[in-house]
Amino acid sequence: MDGRDVADLLVADTWARRARGMLARTPLPDAMWFVGETTVHGVGMTRSLDVALIDREGRVVATTVLRPFGVTRPRRGAVDVLEAPRGSFDSWRLTVGSTLARGDGGAAPAGGF
Repeated sequence: MDGRDVADLLVADTWARRARGMLARTPLPDAMWFVGETTVHGVGMTRSLDVALIDREGRVVATTVLRPFGVTRPRRGAVDVLEAPRGSFDSWRLTVGSTLARGDGGAAPAGGF
């Protein structure tokens, strides 16, 4: 983020990975990047998540907290979504305008950012 590594990352770049998301993962991963998604839901989740909507250049266009059984709203320009356990964005100092990059080059299911 903004030129520094902040977390290990799971990449949800297939239908199956996007469908599962963070559901039933113990412990939760540091972060999960949903490729090609503009909105996410918390159906079945028991914990709140930080969510960032990301544009084509990797800039954060919006952030929100996703509560269990909630849903995020799509934002103009967003092409991907990043999820992390609640409080992660504060500790990483991630805000609207931050620039994100996947350290895995986008080809693998895990990496860092």
